Amino acid sequence: MTSAIHAPDTSRFEPKAAGNAVSAGALLSIIEWLSGDECHALDEAGLVSGLGRRLQALGLPVDRLTLHLMTLHPEFIGRTIAWAPGEPVEIHDREHGARVAIANTPLRKVMDTREPLVVGAGENVHGRWQHIDVFADRGLMQLVIAPLCNGDGPVSAAVFGTRRPSGFTASEQQLIERILPALRNTSELRILRQVELSLLDTYIGPLTASRILAGRIRRGEIESMQAALLLCDLRGFTELSNRLPGSTVLGLLNAYFDRIVPAITREGGELLKFMGDAVLAFFPGYDAAHSCGAALASARDILDEIDHFQYEGIGVKAGIALHYGEVSYGNVGSGRRLDFTLIGGDVNLVSRIQTACSELGEPVLMSAPFREEAGAGDAVSVGAHRLKGFAEPVELFTIVR
Repeated sequence: MTSAIHAPDTSRFEPKAAGNAVSAGALLSIIEWLSGDECHALDEAGLVSGLGRRLQALGLPVDRLTLHLMTLHPEFIGRTIAWAPGEPVEIHDREHGARVAIANTPLRKVMDTREPLVVGAGENVHGRWQHIDVFADRGLMQLVIAPLCNGDGPVSAAVFGTRRPSGFTASEQQLIERILPALRNTSELRILRQVELSLLDTYIGPLTASRILAGRIRRGEIESMQAALLLCDLRGFTELSNRLPGSTVLGLLNAYFDRIVPAITREGGELLKFMGDAVLAFFPGYDAAHSCGAALASARDILDEIDHFQYEGIGVKAGIALHYGEVSYGNVGSGRRLDFTLIGGDVNLVSRIQTACSELGEPVLMSAPFREEAGAGDAVSVGAHRLKGFAEPVELFTIVR
């Protein structure tokens, strides 16, 4: 049955007459809570459950409260946080394909038009909503859907659902309207915080992101550390890029990195840079044996992945260089354009070892210090080799597969 609340536009909020049954003090207490330090310190689950309980305490028949917070992320379009009385808070990270699930629904319309809607359980001109996972099979009779407009960014939404057959009263809808500005503001802070963290993590990695957020952003702020270094380079990439269409090359690179990067990060490695078809990663830590062991495990996993890799019938090969030493880690650049990077003689050495991988036709080469710290008993020497920029020959080792 379609529920119509207001006329002539039965689905929009309209100004209500005075005479709210809820006291002004009780309403103000919720607004102050949403704006205060206690709420600011809560995570998203704490926010939605705290608000739901407070609304129920005022007598509102809120049986489902959801926040649909849109974000900027390469994999996720947003996050849904859902509360119901007496149940754990649900959190759903929505992949970009989730747009299809809410297409032609009132929720999507609110986000597109930036206008609120009140919809009942029956068919209506704004589409159905009962199939959306956080509302399905809950006996909800009405949803009050409000946009949370965050400046020029993507529009989020808050949804208040009730099982009461007659829906929310006019005064209850008015109370929801009154708290929306404060809810929008506190939601926007969380969205901005999440965008900040996710973009930094995506583009520079979690360790570097934590340093930036800790205030280490001035040029010349450098710290020294011991780390295992891994440099993985795709062999024959120039020939591939000259022979294949650009779209195929891009697809191949992305598919290749989808195999390489997880092998690094699941062992605790920090991906520092994509350099064309190459990946530079480091494994920091106070325990050299652990750092080198993790880097070696990553290298083995990468080789196993590449052995089975095919993209549109195209196979690839890679060369992996491994070294352990001291690096300088921090900000370099000019003016307002800075980069977090690793520099130092040991970074130069791992680069030269990688070049030797190609020259010697070895899939993996490691330095003697790395071999010793990693305890790589199956590593065999391929001899001492002169590397560009280094006066003395460097003994290199490979692993027998």
